[in-house]
Amino acid sequence: MKPKKAIVVGAGIAGIATAIRLSLKGFEVEVHEKNTVAGGKMYLIEKGGYKFDAGPSLFTQPANIEELFTLAGEDIKNYFQYDSLSLACRYFFENGKQVNAYTSAEAFANEMEEKLGEPKAHVLRYLRNAEKVYEAVGQIFLNFSLHKAATWLHPRVLKALSTVKFSYLFNTLNEFNHHNFSTPEAVQIFNRFATYNGSNPYSAPGMLSLIPHLEQNQGTFYPTGGMISIPNALVALAEKKGVKFVLNSTVKEIVVKDKKICGITNENGFVSADLVVSNVDSYFTYKQLLGDAASAKKILKNERSSSAYIFYWGVKKSFPELHLHNIFFSASYQEEFQHLFVKKQFFHDPTIYINVTSKMESGQAPEGCENWFVMVNAPANTEMDWKAQREELRRNVITKLNRMLSTNIEEHIEVEEVLTPLDIEQKTDSYKGSLYGTSSNSKWAAFLRQANFSSQLEGLYFTGGSVHPGGGIPLCLKSAKIVSEMIG
Repeated sequence: MKPKKAIVVGAGIAGIATAIRLSLKGFEVEVHEKNTVAGGKMYLIEKGGYKFDAGPSLFTQPANIEELFTLAGEDIKNYFQYDSLSLACRYFFENGKQVNAYTSAEAFANEMEEKLGEPKAHVLRYLRNAEKVYEAVGQIFLNFSLHKAATWLHPRVLKALSTVKFSYLFNTLNEFNHHNFSTPEAVQIFNRFATYNGSNPYSAPGMLSLIPHLEQNQGTFYPTGGMISIPNALVALAEKKGVKFVLNSTVKEIVVKDKKICGITNENGFVSADLVVSNVDSYFTYKQLLGDAASAKKILKNERSSSAYIFYWGVKKSFPELHLHNIFFSASYQEEFQHLFVKKQFFHDPTIYINVTSKMESGQAPEGCENWFVMVNAPANTEMDWKAQREELRRNVITKLNRMLSTNIEEHIEVEEVLTPLDIEQKTDSYKGSLYGTSSNSKWAAFLRQANFSSQLEGLYFTGGSVHPGGGIPLCLKSAKIVSEMIG
């Protein structure tokens, strides 16, 4: 009997993982990708002897990847290796204070007390509660569809909901953190976890306080070869299991007949399929691939997540004060988010994230040099003149780093590339360049995300950062699992 055929539209990390899972279930699987390489937002820039991971830079929850290799009966070490980190992030404040966020809760709590005067007990209590909420509530919200009755009828739901405090839903993350910490720096550190899904800590619910559990309790990791090694490993696994990747294939339409999916069309014509999984932004899926303007418009009722503006700098100097992950905080954090989400503008004093993979292994930059991935949060694309913004933003970033690192960074930059929200939108079909689809700036945001299936069209499914459970590598991999289990 001929196996059923599944087409995955888009070779982002969720699309690749979905393809692997469906292939292991016996489907004939094709992945159609408009770009020349698979990986979606995860790709590599090489210039002047420097290597830069273009997209996501934080690696947590490696078990999501390990599970794919276990299911496939393959030894992950033949494809992918990684190391755990003792230091998750190094934080820099304008008042001169610096904090090492160790991945040991005890060491991190000691550091917070020593450097900030934040009582150790506050930090340990917060991280214990984050773990408790994640294990009770997060496991349900992130691993199961919120749009299936079976999820809510399971006995575990009532038990989980009993752990949800009023403050998790009806206080903002900032209010929740002010209640739990005594120093402004501690509040700012834990407020920044809202940016993990492109949200505003002054609007997003306290429930996002479970996010630090992933980084501080479960651990932070570094993949050998950089983040690009993740899609490379998964593509190799997919191909070994029979998945066919069709690159340079721009899908023009998801074809529907009598409310049932029957395939796609691309530049070469019609390709039949029994089902289609869209790893494309849900707005573009409805608007462009299905021609369903009404459903696309509904998606726009939900606030878009933030985007990013990234400078890739080849720096001909070594900075021992930097680690793999570094954050230089704005002195006016709330005003920064007011600019991003309300005024839709950059703030003159942006929070700056710097990732330096050359700290972890050789070959990422020339000897004695460093590869800086310099990112600032950006508003979603609102027809801004991004080229005009570039010089002012670059000047503000350099001025801040010069001040906080006591250097003249510009004289050390020998290589530069830039990625704007407009670039992100054009390269990955992420509407308005939003990194995570919709934001979580409401207590109902999780329920308003696009479901992993269509209730109107038989054989249509959704995976990736713009749908449930959300953006970022761990959640994209979880969406792939949810979809594959729905398909059966």
